[in-house]
Amino acid sequence: MAGLSLRPHVHWAQRHRELYLRVELSDVQNPDIAITDNVLHFKAQGHGAKGDNIYEFQIEFLEPVEPKPVCRVTQRQLNITVQKKESNWWERLTKQEKRPLFLAPDFDRWLDESDAEMELKEKEEEKINKMKIESRAPKDPFKHLKKGYLIMYNLVQFLGFSWIFVNMTVRLFILGKDSFYDTFHTIADMMYFCQTLALMEIMNSLIGLVRSPLIPAVVQIFGRNFILFVILGNSEEMQSKPVVFFIFYFWSIIELFRYPYYILSCIGIEWKPLTWLRYTLWIPFYPLGGLSEAICVVQSIPIFSETGEFSLGLPNPLNVTIQFSFLLQIYIIALVLGLFVNCRHLYKQRKRHLGPKKRKMK
Repeated sequence: MAGLSLRPHVHWAQRHRELYLRVELSDVQNPDIAITDNVLHFKAQGHGAKGDNIYEFQIEFLEPVEPKPVCRVTQRQLNITVQKKESNWWERLTKQEKRPLFLAPDFDRWLDESDAEMELKEKEEEKINKMKIESRAPKDPFKHLKKGYLIMYNLVQFLGFSWIFVNMTVRLFILGKDSFYDTFHTIADMMYFCQTLALMEIMNSLIGLVRSPLIPAVVQIFGRNFILFVILGNSEEMQSKPVVFFIFYFWSIIELFRYPYYILSCIGIEWKPLTWLRYTLWIPFYPLGGLSEAICVVQSIPIFSETGEFSLGLPNPLNVTIQFSFLLQIYIIALVLGLFVNCRHLYKQRKRHLGPKKRKMK
């Protein structure tokens, strides 16, 4: 029996615009389905009434159909949807008057013509009602202005971080390790600009321009600005540390893909390779960036402890002073918690954008 070609049981139903075929085969493999000259050709390996075998059949339709069937394979059966070229009701499925023995009505989906017309009418009414509701919704007169602002903001940030990344990469190839020690003096002005401008992302989320959650944006932006403006900006000794190179480099790599992704999202375009990079590169680079920031904080603790800068003296009889170096030790804990918040948020986003989806075979 293994080499024989057999016909499976096929059940059919129709609507004014579509035909539905349910092929009784389980564990289908390598389905070959095509429509040529108004004839449906089917061939597949699967488990049917005669066991695991190759099954095939042909159906010449009563009237013209579209040549592109849509197929959906499940574990228990295979469903085929065929579009009619003209919206009307057929008296039978096949051109030949005598029904093939393998073909039978699908009573789970069967409707007579009047019921089908009622179903079609209900769908059209539902569509009309939906259009009416959408037309009643107030239109935002500033929609295009908001979109233009978001595109411009993301473009400026992309160009800024691109400049940082390219500049640092070129210097690394030319100067080698020597480029580590003057990264801050070469790159700081552009990083100051980009990170100051990034405060707009918090404002965008607050006023509803974007749907991004507020907390991850606050954690990332204030965390970076604390490192940049407070620790690096106020300690010349820290500015010449090699760790500055790694902090700036990891920040810029992440943004090279985040901002282009946002630009395309503003105009309703999804480029799958970019989406994959946006929601995958954070997996190594967020922890590496967080580690670099933590090292920076640890290295700055003895420096601020010695200088006493930003330490707070309290007016009390005991003359207690809150050392900034002590606050930096507490900040390391906050940095780890902030990294967890952002990674958890990005993990959820990755599952939503890159998670498994039901696929349709055409």
